[in-house]
Amino acid sequence: MLFNLSDLHYLAIIAGGFLYMIYGTIYYSILLGKKKEGQSEGPSKYIVSVIVAFISSLFVAILVQASSAEGLLEGAAVGIIIGILITIVYLKNSLFGLVTKKAFYIVIGDHLIIFTLLGALHGLLL
Repeated sequence: MLFNLSDLHYLAIIAGGFLYMIYGTIYYSILLGKKKEGQSEGPSKYIVSVIVAFISSLFVAILVQASSAEGLLEGAAVGIIIGILITIVYLKNSLFGLVTKKAFYIVIGDHLIIFTLLGALHGLLL
């Protein structure tokens, strides 16, 4: 069997969740600066972001382990594949006018980088 939940590196999952949050904070504060019109109000967006960070780290850990990726480069390869899949979805949405061109470039940059970093982290610590 290629995948076993008990074999997951839980410290790496937690570190990946924090990496995702720190990276997102830096990335979006640089690109977006102050609050933009249309953002949701209240703390719920931050709570959901934290949950998404840890779930994303968990899923990347599962995929890295299931693919038997070992090491920094193999883990990064799994991560970049995830980022490319997300990019393809956003590309389709932008073609139908659901995402602006500016937003498209912002989110694909975010996802390509963070999932590559998460994959590298999990590959390194597998």
